[in-house]
Amino acid sequence: MSAALLSIRDLTTSFRVDGQWRDVVRHVSFDVRAGETLAIVGESGSGKSVTALSIMGLLPQANSRTTGEIRFDGRDLLSLPEEEMRQLRGNRLAMIFQEPMTSLNPVLTIGFQIAEALIYHRGLDRSAAAAETLRILERVRMPAAASRLDDYPHRLSGGMRQRVMIAMSLACRPRLLIADEPTTALDVTIQAEILELIKTLQREEEMAVAFITHDMGVVAEIADRVVVMLQGEKVEEGATPALFKNPQAPYTRALLAAVPRLGDMAGRSEPEPFVLIDVLSGAETMPAKRQRRIDAAGAPLLEVAGLSTRFDVRSGVFSRVSARVHAVENISFALHAGETLALVGESGCGKSTTGRSILRLVEPLAGSIRFEGHDVRALDREGLRRARQRMQMIFQDPYASLNPRKTVGGAIAEPIIVHGLAGRAEAAERVGALLKRVGLSPDMAGRFPHEFSGGQRQRLCIARALALAPKLIVADEAVSALDVSIKAQIINLMMELQDELGLAFLFISHDIAVVERISHRVAVMYLGEIVEIGPRAAIIDHPAHPYTRRLMAAVPVPDPARRRPARALSTSDIPSPVRSADFVPPLRRWRDLGGGHHVMEE
Repeated sequence: MSAALLSIRDLTTSFRVDGQWRDVVRHVSFDVRAGETLAIVGESGSGKSVTALSIMGLLPQANSRTTGEIRFDGRDLLSLPEEEMRQLRGNRLAMIFQEPMTSLNPVLTIGFQIAEALIYHRGLDRSAAAAETLRILERVRMPAAASRLDDYPHRLSGGMRQRVMIAMSLACRPRLLIADEPTTALDVTIQAEILELIKTLQREEEMAVAFITHDMGVVAEIADRVVVMLQGEKVEEGATPALFKNPQAPYTRALLAAVPRLGDMAGRSEPEPFVLIDVLSGAETMPAKRQRRIDAAGAPLLEVAGLSTRFDVRSGVFSRVSARVHAVENISFALHAGETLALVGESGCGKSTTGRSILRLVEPLAGSIRFEGHDVRALDREGLRRARQRMQMIFQDPYASLNPRKTVGGAIAEPIIVHGLAGRAEAAERVGALLKRVGLSPDMAGRFPHEFSGGQRQRLCIARALALAPKLIVADEAVSALDVSIKAQIINLMMELQDELGLAFLFISHDIAVVERISHRVAVMYLGEIVEIGPRAAIIDHPAHPYTRRLMAAVPVPDPARRRPARALSTSDIPSPVRSADFVPPLRRWRDLGGGHHVMEE
């Protein structure tokens, strides 16, 4: 057995809180060998990311301390001067961060940011670095990579920003890659290709990977060994097949029980909540049977017809419109009270823009949006403000959607007070109840967003969306940042609220296994268009469009025994939604497969 490339012994990381040191990672030890993939899994807030930041030396020195031993390639990282650590970071030791929007500089183009690492670490000149940057972006399958070099991060979707982060971390071909939720924002097809890319680089460079994730399907697909963490401690470690087959710790058993598996809903007509296992006792919690049924004969809560949203691309001295991004193109669907329609598809395909267009956070170019019988596009400013009390959105990036200067309690209470639903005292009581309902403690209301983990921030956004008791919630990757046990709890919570309140969900997700569990109907989007729509069972069990079949085939299976063999990396370009200014979309023809199942003809 080869010597460890990274060796961690008795790692303890503490933060100074109110003048006292509090341990958040306690006595953690593990090794990562050259060419090996070690998965670090555990609950949101369990210390996974803090462990990674401790290895990288990126924790603030003023209020943190790290003890123990971290040896990388024979060197003790905790004793290295900052200048030597800077030479290692991004070069021999690289990290993909969990939230790409907060990790990318908003005032620099993505091309400049990737080229900067190449110039600093590899000594390339500006032109050579630009050429290498384009090659790297193409390798991580960035759509229209050449035209994206001069884009700023805010112009990219969440998945595209994540690809930029992956490209940046792989630019200098590191010996150890620490990947903190690297595929969270990616759809399953791109996720499969990125995982294959990382495995290919491992084979070529003998690169080691410490893979932090909550997706047990990804763990089963790529990990050689697994470390399970809970509340800052390592509770179990072992080879991946053995750990999946015979988990020893109660928490590991609970974690695996909460994993959604594609095919679990076969033969079931209605969405069903998860059966949860208590972390300490191992006892099962049986969810209540669903009571509400959809009144499909009644008027839809939301009707969308011919919706199109485009964004102008300007160039030249006079900033003339030279092209347009056809983000959403002529889509139509209806959504009833108490129903969940899932929108799935590739990152950048227009899922989030569809949700934003419905709430008029971006203005559509054409089409109609009727909510509770009212034309949303015809509403004035005050009418739209009142309508948004009844339709809310959970945004994809939880950190960017929370005000960093406002306590989370204030952020959740604000819409309640602004809409005149309660005074400050009653709003504070409601905030406590909402926090408790999404699995957080009411006394957390006084904290600021930066004091929470990524998964905890997503729960805060769900609580804020529920504050006004809406009838429609557009959930844009609402559970993508959550670990599997909390994800299962939140999905159960969403179903419970749907039964109680008759909520309708437009559920935007790239996680097909979660979509199968929660949705009544599924719409598959590709390049801004819906290419297939129908009942959940019809789409999952009998996909008719080639793109839908590709999506299903790319879903990772949480079983190491069914790990897919290595595949050749695709070298074909992803089609771009950017069209010339005079482009006229072709007329589409649809086939009716019966039972509400429709597919676009090729």
